[in-house]
Amino acid sequence: MLSRRLFLLRPLVRAPWASTSFFSTRKNYFEEYERSLASPESFWADAAKDIHWFKPYSTVLDQSNSPFNKWFVDGEMNTCYSAVDEHVANGRGDQVAIHYDSPMTGTKIDITYNELLDQVSRFAGALAAEGVTKGDRVVIYMPMVPETAVAMLACARLGAIHSVVFGGFSAKELAIRIQDASPKVILAASCGLEPKGVIEYEALLKGALALSTHQPQRCVILQRSQCEYAIDSPRDVCWDAFVQHATPHACVPVLSTDPLYILYTSGTTGKPKGVVRDNGGHNVALKWVFQHVIGLRPGDTWWAASDFGWVVGHSFIVYGPLFLGCKTVIYEGKPVGTPDAGAFWRVIAEYNVRSMFTAPTALRAIRKEDPNALQVDKYASQMKKHLRSLFVAGERGDPATIEYFMNQLRIPVVDNWWQTEIGFPVCSQMMGMNQTRLDGRECPGIKLGSASRPVPGFDVVLHNHDEPTEDPNEVKEGSILLRLPLPPGCFTTLYNNETEYVSKYMEEHPGFYTTGDAGFIDPDNYVFIMSRTDDIINVAGHRLSTGAIEEVVQRDDNVAECAVVRPVSHVGSIV
Repeated sequence: MLSRRLFLLRPLVRAPWASTSFFSTRKNYFEEYERSLASPESFWADAAKDIHWFKPYSTVLDQSNSPFNKWFVDGEMNTCYSAVDEHVANGRGDQVAIHYDSPMTGTKIDITYNELLDQVSRFAGALAAEGVTKGDRVVIYMPMVPETAVAMLACARLGAIHSVVFGGFSAKELAIRIQDASPKVILAASCGLEPKGVIEYEALLKGALALSTHQPQRCVILQRSQCEYAIDSPRDVCWDAFVQHATPHACVPVLSTDPLYILYTSGTTGKPKGVVRDNGGHNVALKWVFQHVIGLRPGDTWWAASDFGWVVGHSFIVYGPLFLGCKTVIYEGKPVGTPDAGAFWRVIAEYNVRSMFTAPTALRAIRKEDPNALQVDKYASQMKKHLRSLFVAGERGDPATIEYFMNQLRIPVVDNWWQTEIGFPVCSQMMGMNQTRLDGRECPGIKLGSASRPVPGFDVVLHNHDEPTEDPNEVKEGSILLRLPLPPGCFTTLYNNETEYVSKYMEEHPGFYTTGDAGFIDPDNYVFIMSRTDDIINVAGHRLSTGAIEEVVQRDDNVAECAVVRPVSHVGSIV
């Protein structure tokens, strides 16, 4: 159990973006949220008007085989068309689509939508010449370079299913994913780059193929100057040679319900779970999110400082910003050490970033290296012209870090909560919506420690064990559930494992998706995610959240990060 005062007596943070006048022309959050729950089909049908359909859908939502629900049934579209071709067709081909910035190599490249279309269509043609067709799987094992985005979009163009694996993952983990996905083609680079040195991929990929019984018919290798991959097998080919004589390929219409990608969760035991995302629902949801949650417009610059191998890389580096026609930053570097703690602020200032996404851990690392925010001051004059918000997720945003950077940057720092399975924020401040209450009462701004209210489409429910308490100020913590049906864009199944899709996520609480996260919901409907459900410590009948304990420790300015370290039995002490 948690004391309410641990969070709710900390000051609420208000900012100019919360004012009614700023959002006078935007949709009202409270109206839209209620409508999304009362009439989900109508709500998402309106959102679906914003994407290009080759063939209209016949049914918005089919729940006849729940929980395997389907959105926009029979509709035909193409994810790559929505992300690239549509903007060129609308006369915006000369706008930058990708800013590539690699402090690791000193490289900076701008790619326009015209150039991106050329690269993607030709690479799709090369894949098609190799025999890749709709429904085939392609594993992508690559670092933070533009070619990774090109590969993902080229697969989507053909209706092939890509599975991106974090570059540098061990041979064993890569082998498990190759075995499960059974790719026709593997796309890889010769290496990735880290501040401490070059991460060679050759031994990892060849080691994985030695462990896997499934063998691809082709491995396409992007040679980087820092490390050369030995092309010593007839199935191996260099990237440039593979695409050299390719003919550009048009977009292949696919069903809305056809799979777009498989993304394996990083489980430490057993078989990794292959999260499957569809095409149509994913497109509708992410374009809506970038308009109304992130609050961007076509042409704005967006930067998600993450990796292609994670769900953030899929939703927030590649697809989401490109669906809306934004400029997205691909950054091959770190928050500190490339070269210093001003790396993030330099990128924001240089590319006129309107909004950014990162992890709280990155912010804590920056604060540790630059405790007086001298690097913020260095770039402040340029940043303040464009930067409007900073989103953080991937772990719980501790209040001390959120408050510190809110004060330094003078913008909202928006903690938001989502999961690989969901694909976009479940809870967040809505930066593209008017947040005035329908009854006219003042709406709280950011509550430190909270991921804010549910995003329209999500009915977030708290399940606890109704434990008795004599303290009226005590807040009960419980399991966080999402009422079915989930909105479009969420995972539709687990690849080759429908049984676990049901047993792990849907069976424990019929009619609900079990998130595996624990927390509480306050009277203003703000959601506080505290820990995983298996991270609750029970002491004398009191349920203690590890997240609450972490927050208390991290309030000390001398603490940069919290961790629990297993004692070594022969030298350590067990408490």
